[in-house]
Amino acid sequence: MDNKGHDHHAKNIGWAILINIGITVAEAIGGTLSGSLALLSDAGHNLSDVISLVLSFLGEKLSEKKATRRHTFGFKRTQIFTALINSLSLVGIAFFIVMEALKRISSPPELSLGLMLGIATIGLIGNLFSMVILGKKESNLNIKAAYLHLFYDAISSLAVIGSGLLIYLTGWVIADLIVSLLIAGMVLWSGLGVIKKTIHIFMQGVPEHLEFDKILQDILGVSGVKSVHGLHIWSIDSNDVFLSCHICMDVSDRKGNTDRIIQEINQMLQENHRIRHTVIQMENQNLCEMDELCNK
Repeated sequence: MDNKGHDHHAKNIGWAILINIGITVAEAIGGTLSGSLALLSDAGHNLSDVISLVLSFLGEKLSEKKATRRHTFGFKRTQIFTALINSLSLVGIAFFIVMEALKRISSPPELSLGLMLGIATIGLIGNLFSMVILGKKESNLNIKAAYLHLFYDAISSLAVIGSGLLIYLTGWVIADLIVSLLIAGMVLWSGLGVIKKTIHIFMQGVPEHLEFDKILQDILGVSGVKSVHGLHIWSIDSNDVFLSCHICMDVSDRKGNTDRIIQEINQMLQENHRIRHTVIQMENQNLCEMDELCNK
C-alpha cells in the first residue's frame, strides 16, 4: 500500500476517534444515570473503540516509515501488532461485561428507559457513521480490527435499544442483563478471530489464502526446474507475502540461463499467487540435503 492509502486511512481513523470519544462520554453518563448495565457495557466497548482507533492510527502512520539498515523490512509489522492489542482489548471488555452482569443478576437496578433509549440511539447513529467513514478493509488486519470494534458496538447499541423496548412493553428488567451477556459473547468471538490471524502471521505461517502444495507444484512446473527444497512462504503484515526457496536445475538446463528460470518463476508467482517478494537460489544439486519443508 502506498503512502496515499495510509494517509487516507489515518485521516478517516482520526474522524472516527473524535466521534467515538463523544459516544463514550454520552453513554457513560447515560448508563450511570439510567442504571442500565447494557448501556454502561456499550460505553466500555466504545472506550475500547477509542483505544483501538488510536492504536490503528499509530499503526498506519508507523507502517509508512521506509526500511532502514537496521529494520530492513521497514515497520509494516506494527499494523499486526496494533491489531493484536486491539483484539486482546476486545477479549478483556467481554470478560468485564460478564462479571458486571453476574453481579447484577440477584438485584437488577431500576432503569430510566427514556434516557437509556435516547443515548443508545445516539450511540448507534455515531457508530454507523464511523463505520462508513472507516470502511472495511479485509486485507488490512489493523483496519479490520478497528472496524470490528465499531461493528460490534453498533450491534450493542441496537441490542440496548431492543432490550429497552422489551422492558418498556413487558417490564422484564432481566432483559438488560441478557443483552449484556449477548454483547459479551459477540465481542469475545470477534476478538478471538483476529487474535488467531495475528498470531499466525507472527509465527510466520503460510498466509491463509495461499496453498503451500499448489505453489510447490507450480514452481516444479516451470521449465528447467528438477526439484525444490527449503521452500518458505510467510507474510510480515496483512498484504505483503514473501517466498524463498532453493531450486535444483534439470540436467538438460544446468548450463542454461538461470536468470530465465528465476524470471519465469517470479512471473508465475506474481500472476498466480500475487507473490512479489522472492529469494530464489539456483543449484545443480541439493547442497543443503533438505526436502521442500527444510527437514534434513
